[in-house]
Amino acid sequence: MTDGAPGYRERWLTAQDGLKLYFRDYGDPLSHETPALCLPGVTRNSKDFADFALRLSSRRRILCPDYRGRGRSAYDPDWRNYNPATYVNDIRHLLVACGVRKAHVIGTSLGGILAMVMAVATPGAVASAVLNDIGPEVGGAGVGNIVAYMREERRFPDLQSAADYIRKNFPDLPARSPEDWLTIARNTYREQPGRGFVHDWDHAIVNQFAGASAQNASMWPLFGALRRVPVLAVRGQRSTVLSAETFRRMAEFMPGIAQVVVEDCGHPTALNESNVLEAIDAHLARA
Repeated sequence: MTDGAPGYRERWLTAQDGLKLYFRDYGDPLSHETPALCLPGVTRNSKDFADFALRLSSRRRILCPDYRGRGRSAYDPDWRNYNPATYVNDIRHLLVACGVRKAHVIGTSLGGILAMVMAVATPGAVASAVLNDIGPEVGGAGVGNIVAYMREERRFPDLQSAADYIRKNFPDLPARSPEDWLTIARNTYREQPGRGFVHDWDHAIVNQFAGASAQNASMWPLFGALRRVPVLAVRGQRSTVLSAETFRRMAEFMPGIAQVVVEDCGHPTALNESNVLEAIDAHLARA
């Protein structure tokens, strides 16, 4: 374990197969409040939760992992291991290593799917769930755009060029200022000597993700496994991944669910919007 930026500790975990995995550890490990586990999207990493985790850590411990093949975690030599079963197994080992028996799972996109899988595979570990712009049905157009973006191996000479590209091609991302776009670029790309700024993930993850998304399997049974815990669902108003119709059906399927919509936003929300933070505070208090 080493000290990181103010507010978190940088830590590494050796997975069951020997792969070295990175995670950020915020807050007081001895807090009596139930910890939170922040799970990012398919190509994302722990940096996405920086401000959000720092805010929550004033009262509880927050764990933010980089999945294998993302961020500072090692890349897997076998791309077939880039699948939800492996990710959940890695998460299970993370919780055990940190002495965490139960956590509030806050999942963005893929992270929300993993929250559902955890409710089946390790039900006792899920105290509650926040699903950020993801549900039991995933919009085909939104997934197609994600896959196309994952296949790119574009390089940029500097972060500003990367930010300009993201802003032009993904205008519905939750950014309100030039600095917001730079933050998104900083969380998406890493500097590689001699190559400029490149994606901060293993491009091999697209192999498994593209195949799984093409199957278009229903996740309603997985979503149903969350019935026994409090659930908050967040949706970007312009999201093409979580449709308004699926969002409505989620409330019919699970009457106790809390829901919040972020106006003027696509996939996913940033989790720093005032109405979302209010909803999460209320959700954690209820849970």
